[in-house]
Order: sequence, then C-alpha cells, then structure tokens
Amino acid sequence: MLAIITVAFFMMRAAPGNPYSTERKLTPAVEANLKAQLGLDKPLHEQYLEYVGKVVRGDLGPSMQIHDKSVSELLGEGLPVSLTIGALAITIGLFFGVMLGVLAAMRQNSAVDYSAMSVAMIGISIPTFVTGPLLSLIFGVWLHWFAAGGLDLGRMNFYNTFLPVLTLALPQIAIISRLMRASMIEVLRSNSIRTARAKGLSEFRIMVRHAMPSAILPVISYLGPAVVGVITGSVVIESVFGLPGVGSSFIEGAVTRDYTRVMGAVILYGGLIIVLNLIADILYALLDPKVRFE
Repeated sequence: MLAIITVAFFMMRAAPGNPYSTERKLTPAVEANLKAQLGLDKPLHEQYLEYVGKVVRGDLGPSMQIHDKSVSELLGEGLPVSLTIGALAITIGLFFGVMLGVLAAMRQNSAVDYSAMSVAMIGISIPTFVTGPLLSLIFGVWLHWFAAGGLDLGRMNFYNTFLPVLTLALPQIAIISRLMRASMIEVLRSNSIRTARAKGLSEFRIMVRHAMPSAILPVISYLGPAVVGVITGSVVIESVFGLPGVGSSFIEGAVTRDYTRVMGAVILYGGLIIVLNLIADILYALLDPKVRFE
C-alpha cells in the first residue's frame, strides 16, 4: 500500500497543471492563497510525508474541487453504485462462465463446445468500451427495453443497471468459461476420475463431488484480481452509462487535477486488490487439500 500511495502521489504531481489550472484564470495572489490553504505551496517531500501521515490516521483529506465535502464522503457516495454493479457482474460471470465451461468440457469437440468457446473468444476480444455503447444503442435507444444511461430518480433498479452489469459480465463469462473448460478437461482425464467411474459412481456425483472441486481451483485463483478488475473496470462503464460511482469520481478528479480525490480512489482500489487476492488464496487452500499454509 505504501508503494501504491508513493507512486500515485508523485505521478499525480508530475502531471501538467494543478487543481486551479482548469478553471477560469485566477490572479496570482488568489491562487497563492488557495495553494497555501491546501498545503500545495510546501516542498513536494513535505506534502508527501504530511499526506501519508493523514492516511495512516484514516484521513483522506478534503476534495480540492468540491470544497464542502471530504474525499471519504465522495467515495462513500459512489462506492455503493460501483460495488453493486461489480458484485452483480462477477456473480453472473461466475455462474454462466462455470456452467458454459463445464458444458463445453463434457461435450468436447462437439458443436456445443465450439459454439461456447466461439462466444467466449468474442467476449474476450471486444473491449467493454465498445460493447457498452453498442448495448446502450440497441437495447436503450432503439428498443427502449432498458435505460440507456443514468439512474431514475437517483435509484438503482433492474431497468437502469441491467446494461452496465451485462457489459461488465460478458468478458468475465468468456474468461471463466475458457478457464473452466481447460481445467475440467484435465481433471476428467485424471486417474482419480477413472477410478471413480470404475467403482460405478454416477456421472452426476463424479462431476459434483470429485471433478468440480479440483477443476474450479484456477477460477478461484482468477477471482481475486477479477473482482477488482470488474470494480475498476466500472470506471469506463460508469462513464458510458452516466452512473455516479467511484469510477466516475476518479475520472472527474483526474481531469480537474483533484489530487486528494484521485489518491483516495487509488488507495481504495489498491486495498481491494490486496484483500481480495488474500481471500482468493485462502479459498484456494480450503478447496485444495494439497495446499497447507503451515
């Protein structure tokens, strides 16, 4: 986390401009007073040490553009939107990805296998900033089945969250299905599965009790960074669909050189990456009897 904070802090300061260069031109005296109020007139190393000290105490500082709100308040307003969209997308991606992967593995080299993997390849190849506007145009503007963007009366519901969730879920379905297919094929060819079949166990029990726990391990390893990737990937999706999440706040802060706002989002995303990767490692050990932490 210290490395993340350090790199992000100096990259932001190295970018051209400052929090007041995008507004109407201020007089030198007014700009100097504003910089002094926010501590931007101090040497860079002093700003860094002071900021790290505040972060250690849990203080992300005030926004440099929205003066009546702190960074924590801004993140708290956008986080529920990002978490809801991200959680729904990864849940859908996991369910349909595993299902398609298992189905393709059980019908290897059949029309079902080729169809599922073709769809998966398309999902991996097309980025979300392309699929998002296309889905919005087709299902939002032309067919009027779902909201093309924004939140109705500030509330999240199926009508205005389906398209952003689907846009984020499609690449995850594609990646997870390919991981699951490859892993399942390898497990189904193992000696343990041959032994289970030789003992007369039903195909359903073999799949559920013996094949799935082993085959899903690569997916569990992928889920840690995938969950964070979905949440951080909402940066683009929130901009495309006009949703007030952390991603939109991050972009707005970067454009306006709101240093503390961008740093707060970076710290949030960095913390999520570390925690979720740790959870994925623990789940991997719980599912794989060969892995022991001691």
